[in-house]
Amino acid sequence: MDDEISFPASVIFIKYHYVQKSPMDEKRLTIQQKFSAFILCAIVFMIVYNYSAWYISRLETVPSFVFSFEKYIPFLPWTIIPYMTSGLFFFLVFFLCENKEQLKVLAQRMLFTTTVAGLCFILFPLKFSLEKPEIAQTFLGYSFRFLKTFDSPFNQAPSLHIAYALIFWSVLRNLKKRRLFFMGWLLLLGFSTLTTYQHHCIDILSGSVLAHISFVVFPYRKNDFLYRNFHLANFYFLSAWITASLALLLNQYYGYIWLLLLWPAIMFIAIGYHYQKNNVFFLKDKNGNISILRKILYFPYLLTYRFFWRFFRTNKTPLEIAPRIYISSRPDRNDLKFFNSSTIIYDLSAEMEEIIDLKTTPSYHSVPFLDIGSFDIEQTKALIKEITKHYQHLPDNGKILIHCTMGFTRSSVIGMLVMKNILSLPLEEAVITMKTLNRNAIIHSYLQDFLKKI
Repeated sequence: MDDEISFPASVIFIKYHYVQKSPMDEKRLTIQQKFSAFILCAIVFMIVYNYSAWYISRLETVPSFVFSFEKYIPFLPWTIIPYMTSGLFFFLVFFLCENKEQLKVLAQRMLFTTTVAGLCFILFPLKFSLEKPEIAQTFLGYSFRFLKTFDSPFNQAPSLHIAYALIFWSVLRNLKKRRLFFMGWLLLLGFSTLTTYQHHCIDILSGSVLAHISFVVFPYRKNDFLYRNFHLANFYFLSAWITASLALLLNQYYGYIWLLLLWPAIMFIAIGYHYQKNNVFFLKDKNGNISILRKILYFPYLLTYRFFWRFFRTNKTPLEIAPRIYISSRPDRNDLKFFNSSTIIYDLSAEMEEIIDLKTTPSYHSVPFLDIGSFDIEQTKALIKEITKHYQHLPDNGKILIHCTMGFTRSSVIGMLVMKNILSLPLEEAVITMKTLNRNAIIHSYLQDFLKKI
């Protein structure tokens, strides 16, 4: 199927014209489609931006919001150059999309961000309050005069420069060449919003929050398990920007103690980064230990998991899913009566250390998976093969325990695949059997394609 986007003079709408195409044609983008998406987003931007600027300019008073530390931000005239390249990126990014879904998601994010920002401009009007120094009659001076003609001093929070830059990066990050260059340039673009005296810090914070809301509302490849970690990372990044904003706002009014909230903000950014990289060892090492420094940095995260484990875990008593193969949540010392010297432990938890009584035994194996994240296909295949091999050589009194933190998903998925392998069950039957045996099992819809590949 092919879709054409057209724009009649009287009304803007999207028209789909269906033509029988090959599967490859269904994914191929045309220049017309890219240009049409750009035109749509550009028209919406011009309408929203200019109307909100006109509306606010008619108000009798428009307040400003400035953090106390902003008086130390220098004015750097040369940063007008990266600042003005935002328009170039606005045009370019549509033509760098590789498939129809990427273009569709980009357009959705741009339209959503523009519309919400426009509403914020009108409902919570702000203006820039610092005076720009005089610029000599040079190229930079003419650039600032050009900017003054077209850029409004009112449309401040959230900063569309910042929100757009983050959305641009969601496309540019997929480039194989010049990726680092574009990353550096977009960072410089974001930095320039402050050093050209165009925006205050509250605009940057709110623009970042808005961009990440658009990532959450319009995820790319929503049902593709390979992108699961990226979707989760965006929740962590959004939490980081909200927490950082809250820390600075409370510090402005109630004192420095609230800057402690920057600690969980940094922690959220780190967790989001590791989810993007699927770094299953970002907390525990290969022996299942968490270092002191990581325990300090991730203390709020670890404390939250311990709280949920204490009060909401399932399968506290190991559940037998096949002869001498058990699944459970992370055990505590009260569960030691279940284990003997011949019990082989597979710890799938990435967030909590095993109790010392089990971790120090030769039969303990730490094979962490990120909570509600994607499963690496090769890692999973190797694990299933290893568990099956150990099962074939179990002594008469031997057992195998597979556990995660809470007992909902990771232990259920790996346990189900082991059961399927050992009992030679079809995938559908293995899923039904697992859900029958373990009523607390959660097999998310995004895992369906993963299970088929396994």
